[in-house]
Amino acid sequence: MEKALFGAGCFWGVEDFFRQVPGVADAVSGYAGGTTTAPTYKQVCAGDTNHAEVVEVTFDPARVSYETLVDLFFKMHNPTTRNRQGPDVGTQYRSVIFTHGPEHARVAAAVRDRVAASGKWKAPIVTQIEPAPPFWPAEEYHQRYFQKHGGHCHVSYAEVARS
Repeated sequence: MEKALFGAGCFWGVEDFFRQVPGVADAVSGYAGGTTTAPTYKQVCAGDTNHAEVVEVTFDPARVSYETLVDLFFKMHNPTTRNRQGPDVGTQYRSVIFTHGPEHARVAAAVRDRVAASGKWKAPIVTQIEPAPPFWPAEEYHQRYFQKHGGHCHVSYAEVARS
């Protein structure tokens, strides 16, 4: 199993999206990229920690490649809006890929560049690609949020898979 770490706005939707991908064993909402150790949701939302809402994806590379996951990441959110996804605004909602090693960094940059060259987006892609910092799981009430409460805030995996 390998890990991937993605930030694409509200982690509820990102987690729900990646849970649907064949080959993904787990997706956990949490925080990464900031200065506070073991941050809380309240601290992250206050904007003082510099953490992003992220999802740690555990996947089987024999069933789904890291490149496929990065490609899906770019299809499931708008990578051209800095510190914003939909109505959610702040650095905690930034578009970011935290990479686990040089090969993941190379793949993430290659996919980003391919998406940028595709012409799909009129504005420049602002997704940050950085080495993975410590990951802090979010509070239990954030895990599998849509499974527990219903709803969605991102495009579904089924919609992306059809495109």
